[in-house]
Amino acid sequence: MSKNDLAPGSKAQLIQRILGRKTGQAASDGRMAEQSATRQAAASHIPESFTRFDRHPGYEKMLVPKAMADRMGVRNPFFRSHDGVAAAHTRIDGRDYLNFANYNYLGLSAHPEVNAAAKAAMDQYGTSASASRLVAGERRVQRELEEELAQNYEVDDCVVFVSGHATNVSTIGYLFGPKDLVIHDSLIHNSILQGIQLSGAARRSFPHNDSAALERILADIRGQFERVLIVIEGLYSMDGDIPNLPAFIDIKRRYKAFLMVDEAHALGVLGKTGRGSHEHFGVAGRDVDIWMGTLSKTLASCGGYIAGDRALVELLKYAASGFVYSVGISPVLAAASLKALQIMRREPERVHTLQERGSQFLNSMRSMGINTGFAEGYAVIPAITGSSLKAVKLSGQLFDAGLNVQPIIHPAVEEKAARLRFFLSSTHSQDDIDLACETVHTLMKK
Repeated sequence: MSKNDLAPGSKAQLIQRILGRKTGQAASDGRMAEQSATRQAAASHIPESFTRFDRHPGYEKMLVPKAMADRMGVRNPFFRSHDGVAAAHTRIDGRDYLNFANYNYLGLSAHPEVNAAAKAAMDQYGTSASASRLVAGERRVQRELEEELAQNYEVDDCVVFVSGHATNVSTIGYLFGPKDLVIHDSLIHNSILQGIQLSGAARRSFPHNDSAALERILADIRGQFERVLIVIEGLYSMDGDIPNLPAFIDIKRRYKAFLMVDEAHALGVLGKTGRGSHEHFGVAGRDVDIWMGTLSKTLASCGGYIAGDRALVELLKYAASGFVYSVGISPVLAAASLKALQIMRREPERVHTLQERGSQFLNSMRSMGINTGFAEGYAVIPAITGSSLKAVKLSGQLFDAGLNVQPIIHPAVEEKAARLRFFLSSTHSQDDIDLACETVHTLMKK
């Protein structure tokens, strides 16, 4: 039947249906246009500052101290460009400096054997892992590094991440959740705090290195949570002091909690052979549930790691977002860190020299009446100025005198705790130590 064969009544009904649809469509289009106009009108009231990074509150806040520094003629001490290897001595813009602004604790960055290992890995594997290890496979050097790090801590296994900061964020973010508690030292690193935020776990802090305060908190609230994680650092990167590790181990056992120790600055610094906190205190590696560390300091590379029992490592390798959804560590970096770890074990005299230099520096600074805070002489030693402005100005004066030392200012620390932070290396000489202390003392007296 053709359309011409439709009965008059049917034809009329069809026309009406078509017209009805068109009318409905037109009405719908009209409503959508009206809604769009309404949304656009609402968007027109959004302040322009919400669309510009130069109006971002963080940027505007950053400009205030910068403007004050400019008015007072204080130079920016950050992002100085080094011409070569930054070690105990460095070269910046063509001038030589005595350097206290890097983590090259055992002088292994640019060590000939470390460089050779990195170059050999580059020749064999290229410069990139190219994808996540979970899906793209591994390079043998990556596993060798993890195996030797596990041996260092006397635990089952280890997993290496591409970033130290991401290691803490991913580990805590995955392992703990809203029914759990993470309780940490008040001076803990930012990466721990970011990991707790990601996890959704409850967070509490206890006063710095105060294990008794930790126990009081746990006695009050431990029963309110499923899993509890206690987080401390092996060597605190701002203050250069260490916790009483056996006391924290005892508490975690009695309150059925996990203990995580951030060894970023402890490996290569603590212990007779640089193995870290467990060697320093003579405790078993298995007494700590989660060992965390970085490759960017003693191990002369870049990345982070978690060492512990096999279940922990497998959990992270198959499920932690910062490992699963991130590229594997470059074979070049893995080879560099592996060789640095081997040299550390082979040459413990580097550790002994570092410990001697740290003690000498601390004792000299204190004998001159300089406030070194909580420092115990282990590689990291602050000189407290009590003012961010003083710290920045003093850093500039030291730079003019041939010393590269970075200021640590608010909000990284409390304003009253603003400081210069000195990092010691086994390659600093006694003459370097004497010159630095005398120069700081002279300038701080002015």
